[in-house]
Amino acid sequence: MIKFEHTVFAMPFALTSAVVAAHGIPKWSVLGWILLALVGGRTAAMTFNRIVDVDVDAANPRTANRALPNRQVSLAAAWLLTVTGALALVFAAYKLNRLALSLSPVALVAVLGYSYSKRFTSLSHIWLGTALGIAPVGAWIAVTGTIGFPSMVLSAAVTCWTAGFDIIYSLQDIDYDRRTGLFSLPSRLGAGRALWVSRVLHACSAGCLFWFGYLCGLGSLYYVGVAVAAMALAYELSLVSADDFSRVNTAFFTVNGVVSVVVLVFACVDVLR
Repeated sequence: MIKFEHTVFAMPFALTSAVVAAHGIPKWSVLGWILLALVGGRTAAMTFNRIVDVDVDAANPRTANRALPNRQVSLAAAWLLTVTGALALVFAAYKLNRLALSLSPVALVAVLGYSYSKRFTSLSHIWLGTALGIAPVGAWIAVTGTIGFPSMVLSAAVTCWTAGFDIIYSLQDIDYDRRTGLFSLPSRLGAGRALWVSRVLHACSAGCLFWFGYLCGLGSLYYVGVAVAAMALAYELSLVSADDFSRVNTAFFTVNGVVSVVVLVFACVDVLR
């Protein structure tokens, strides 16, 4: 129902933040609680999004076959999964440190609140980016017990990256959004202008990734990884045009998974060498 494998979008950046903050591999217990918080928060957020959007999904031909509209999953089961995921995040934060626990409600408000954003703002893509972007800050807090400025820069990179690819993904629903009064940048600006916003956001994301490396004193291998990620983002944008959305899924699912994993691998190799 919630495509568990899509956790790969935010998780590599959170792990990058943890490895850089620890100047190596963090304690395995810390890594375990970080992973539980990530999976719990993402599970709660995506399941809650399906609950909030059940009527919208049922009326949209692209999403009408999802599990909740089709009653393959009951609302009661979805609510149970949402609560379980949220509790997992809070418990993991409790096991990490006091700052993580005190900020866990803020994290839940951010990731759950996104589900309503498309009903009142065309900047819902930025909200989604922020929801994923808090993961690197959370991982930094988990390792150090503090909010480090470098983690905020990495958060900005993830926010811009996510908002950029969410704009691309929302191109599929441009006509439906206009017809039903839902908000998105493509429905407000048109496909062409929205794609230009996506390009600017992805350029800002690449810039923030370079800045993060500079702030943390990372070496050449990390920058090679960022360069590869930047080329992947450029390729992603080349797959979609204002009058051709046929390769949106390739751009959204495949390329973005490569971007996050490439940054993690090269950052780890750079830090651990």
